[in-house]
Amino acid sequence: MRDEQKFSRRTFLKLASGAAVLAGGGFLVQRFGLLDRAAKRLGRFRDSGRIEALFVRQIITSDPSVSRTIMWQSWSVQSAAAVEWREEGESSAQRAVATNEDFTDDGRASVLHVADIEGLSPGRRYEYRLVNGEEASDWLPLLAAPAQAGFKALIFPDSQSSDYAVWRDVAQGAWQRNPDAGFFVNMGDLVDNGEDHTQWDAWLSAAAPMIERIPFAPVMGNHETYDRNWQVRLPEAYLQEFAVPGNGSETFLRYYYSFDYGSCHFAVLNTQLDETRSFKRGLLEEQLAWLAEDMEKSRKNWKVALLHKDVLQYRIHGRPERTEGISDIGEAFMPVFDMLGVDLVFTAHLHTYRNRGCIQAFRRAAKGPVYILTGVAGDVRYPNLWVDHALDQTVAPQPETDNYLVLEAKESSLAVECFLPDGTKIDRVEVVK
Repeated sequence: MRDEQKFSRRTFLKLASGAAVLAGGGFLVQRFGLLDRAAKRLGRFRDSGRIEALFVRQIITSDPSVSRTIMWQSWSVQSAAAVEWREEGESSAQRAVATNEDFTDDGRASVLHVADIEGLSPGRRYEYRLVNGEEASDWLPLLAAPAQAGFKALIFPDSQSSDYAVWRDVAQGAWQRNPDAGFFVNMGDLVDNGEDHTQWDAWLSAAAPMIERIPFAPVMGNHETYDRNWQVRLPEAYLQEFAVPGNGSETFLRYYYSFDYGSCHFAVLNTQLDETRSFKRGLLEEQLAWLAEDMEKSRKNWKVALLHKDVLQYRIHGRPERTEGISDIGEAFMPVFDMLGVDLVFTAHLHTYRNRGCIQAFRRAAKGPVYILTGVAGDVRYPNLWVDHALDQTVAPQPETDNYLVLEAKESSLAVECFLPDGTKIDRVEVVK
């Protein structure tokens, strides 16, 4: 946003009141150690079978119909770390050697392990396990994505919390109601403070066992760039925790990426332009050039963009100087989405669900990308903050609670449904070709 229009979370905390807002404050987390206790309740140190394997996770690849990335953590080097996989029901397995990468952040040292599974057949069911010499985990399911047919995915908004049990309940409830989901997305601000390792432990614990069984596609948010003192830094933990597909960049590796799934091509974009500018320059320019090339070479039927910060600027109750319009993120990306024929855009950051329908050339239109502001999936609330925007078509019931979205793709249509945590549907939008 423009300097005079910036609205930081710290400014919000000064303006807002109430227990719901305070629950999202990092200062409470640090003072009272809420997250350490939450992580322990959620099973922070889960062993997988006989091997020491913490926070096992499947990560999306550029083509998950033929490949998958498996990650886990341990306290020491596993000299023979690897992943074995096989078709479901088969006895013979293939093996991929895993890395041993030391990672220290927030005063905590661990070893990250990454293994790449390749050579899958689209749509087939597999199973995988982690091994280290004679030690091995239990077998876990792995489904290769369909090459073209339809699919279902779970879309979760901001999950940053003081107690990640809320995120756990939303995520696991959505997955239980949609066991056929092929993968899931978290739209950024996964955690409240990107430096705080207890929050990453709690987030990963809350996402299990879903994240062990279906691949995860992360989006970087601004809170991933915050240290414990709410100062901006590079998103070190996020970049290490999720080995997302490469983007060819030497400067911004893992900041943005793309992947195919079924009939869709997804571009996961980075909106932390202000946060990275002091450390690295050129993120927007590099990303826009990459996006044009990436989208134009895709032959998938549908094009979907995922980005954390929203494209619209909202008026704020109590701040008459704040005007309604298009945000700086919207000004940068929306004309490109128009030009490239993007069908659907998901955003987050504002902790409210809004369906805007089609917008083209910054105006409501009969065609053009459909824009969905995804809502909130953690315990941070912004009660009575935003004034409805003229481009809003559907607004979540007030006062807002958590929500999640289900994306269902077919060859001729994309359907997005928004649900409350108990499974009550509050909105549906369909894009048809």
